[in-house]
Amino acid sequence: MSDIEKRTFACELRAAMDGDTPKIDGYGAVFNSRSENLGGFREIIMPGAFDSVLDDDVRALFNHDPNFVLGRSSAGTLELSTDDKGLRYLIDAPNTQTIRDLVLEPMKRGDISQSSFAFRVARNGEEWEEDEDGVIVRTIHKMQRLFDVSPVTYPAYTDAGAATRSLKAWQEAREQGVLKQAISQRQARERLLDLIGA
Repeated sequence: MSDIEKRTFACELRAAMDGDTPKIDGYGAVFNSRSENLGGFREIIMPGAFDSVLDDDVRALFNHDPNFVLGRSSAGTLELSTDDKGLRYLIDAPNTQTIRDLVLEPMKRGDISQSSFAFRVARNGEEWEEDEDGVIVRTIHKMQRLFDVSPVTYPAYTDAGAATRSLKAWQEAREQGVLKQAISQRQARERLLDLIGA
């Protein structure tokens, strides 16, 4: 099973010409915003989650399709950065008829208005909890790898991948009382240290 996840956001996405170079500007991810239901949970990406992967060799693809490469960070045709809003990208796209027809013109018309990214969460880079309304929330603090950013025609939905497996492991631990036991043991240790003055 793949541990690469994909997420899609409706966000600012623009296509323009800068001289002879088509430019695509958008956000691959938005911080501090609760996602739609991703198959039994919602997700929040925290500021700083991408800090360790901004220098990865990331591709800009159309619809996550490796046959439609729009840019690449190692080639200098894809710039990645973060700001208060989220993960931002700027693509110097190829000035080809295929890219103009399939990507740029539909973006200008508003037919393509969503953006996506493919990623892997770092070990211990996420937290799971159930909020007061019974909604399970995954909070991502750190990415292990950023594979691509992509303007997309359709949103990518979660499948039985890494997030779902991680959710199931958290649910099993919660049901078995492992989390409560770990908290109780920690509290008992802290109380003992207080009593002996350590």
